[in-house]
Amino acid sequence: MTLETIRIDKWLWAVRLFKTRTQASDACRGGKVKMDGQNVKPSRDIRVGEEIEVRTGAIRKKVAVKAILKNRIGAKLVDDYLEDLTPSEEYEKLDMLKQLNYEKRDRGTGRPTKKNRRDIAKLKNSK
Repeated sequence: MTLETIRIDKWLWAVRLFKTRTQASDACRGGKVKMDGQNVKPSRDIRVGEEIEVRTGAIRKKVAVKAILKNRIGAKLVDDYLEDLTPSEEYEKLDMLKQLNYEKRDRGTGRPTKKNRRDIAKLKNSK
C-alpha cells in the first residue's frame, strides 16, 4: 500500500521539522507553514512534489516533498523524503545570530559573580 496524500502536520513531524505533532499543528494554525504563499491548516493534504515554507525560529525553511511516509523516521533517512530548497543566506543568518549570542567563559573560572552578571546584562541590552 503506497500513500498518495498525508496531512501536512503529520508529514512535518515525520520528517523531523518539528519535535512533536502538536508543535507541527500549532505552527500550521499560527501561520508559520505556507504553501504557494497561503497559510495552511494542519489537516491540509500534501502530495509528492509540493513545496512547503516553514518558519522555525529565526529562519524560513523551504522544502519539497519527495515522498509520503506514514510514521516518523530516523534522522539519517530524512533526505529520502524531503529536498531542502532553503537559500544558503538563511543558514548564514542563523549562524550569525548564534555568534552574536555566544559568550565565552574560560574553563575552570566558575560561575559569574553578581557584578559580572549585571555587566553582561548591560552589554546585551546596549544593542
